[in-house]
Amino acid sequence: MKRFLPLFAVLLSACASAPAPAPSDQEIAQLMQREQLQGLALAVVDDGQVKSVRTWGWRNAEKKLPLQKDTIMYGASLTKAAFAYMLLQLADEGRLDLDAPLERLLPRPLPEYKKPFDYADLAGDERWRRITPRILLTHSSGFANFRWLEPDKKLRFHFDPGARYAYSGEGFYLLQLILEQGLGLDTKAEMQRRVFDRFGMRNTSMQWRPDFAANLADGYDEHGKMAPHDERSNVRAAGSMDTSIEDQARLWAGIVRGDGLSPASRAALSKGWLPIVSRHQFPTLEEGSAAWPQWLAAGLGVVSFQDRSGPAWFKGGHNDTTANMVICLDAKRRCVVMLSNDVRAERIYPELARRVLGENDMPWAWEYKGSSPR
Repeated sequence: MKRFLPLFAVLLSACASAPAPAPSDQEIAQLMQREQLQGLALAVVDDGQVKSVRTWGWRNAEKKLPLQKDTIMYGASLTKAAFAYMLLQLADEGRLDLDAPLERLLPRPLPEYKKPFDYADLAGDERWRRITPRILLTHSSGFANFRWLEPDKKLRFHFDPGARYAYSGEGFYLLQLILEQGLGLDTKAEMQRRVFDRFGMRNTSMQWRPDFAANLADGYDEHGKMAPHDERSNVRAAGSMDTSIEDQARLWAGIVRGDGLSPASRAALSKGWLPIVSRHQFPTLEEGSAAWPQWLAAGLGVVSFQDRSGPAWFKGGHNDTTANMVICLDAKRRCVVMLSNDVRAERIYPELARRVLGENDMPWAWEYKGSSPR
């Protein structure tokens, strides 16, 4: 019998690494009906290549317009990961030092800037000088998610920069300021050239395009109420990207492969730079701490965790009518990319991820504050 053991071990290894069977259309339909979802798009990346791209339901249920692979959907905070990927290219070229303090990256003191973002509120608080791009990319700036969530709508530090993780779109606004005012680059043009064109993302932009209107997904909130797709006129690194499931599949396959990055920078993207001990992702400044068995940590624009298969990472994107989630397993270079124009889709994402990736340790309780499939 002993001579058969090596072959048996090989077969076990092959079975362990084989892709999980994709959910059938019938299974998807049952899940969507259960949660009354209007539209869902799903892509699978395997070994760094796009394996499948599928869609179900409606981009506009009232008009019975089907959601298609090239339908324009709101990327929400998936924008942050794409922007981080572009910044890492600049770091590889020696044009951006991720650990340089802000006072070395901008020609003027931060509180003097009024446009496109006003930083006068930070006058008198010298902690802005300690901020680095890496601190901003790991969501440890000390800012609230957005200043308009503050009682007085003013920007302030809630803790010293770099001290802990607290998700902040304001941090990505500041990264955009560094790019535009410090390096003299145009965010829209750099994203188009370095990311969208590189991966053949023909239906993706950081700013509204009139040609998007012909095949556009409107959104649906928790109660099923429709909200028209927002035609975002301002380029925002924190979340202005319009895109499609086809394009997101290409993007995440390229990110997994590390196209356009040095091996060191690709590894840095998903490396856990700062341990995350918050109980939940939102609200961002929630008190309390937790010891996550998955060893949650902030990567550069993504969140890393330890899966049973090895290192893994993810990025979500959410608003009242949008539910996006990407989860990638490094050992198998496998990702599931899930987009929806219906926020209720978040209820079925744990099930879909399990069906595509197999049993995994994605920290759903942290990301969705304890939500799980019914």
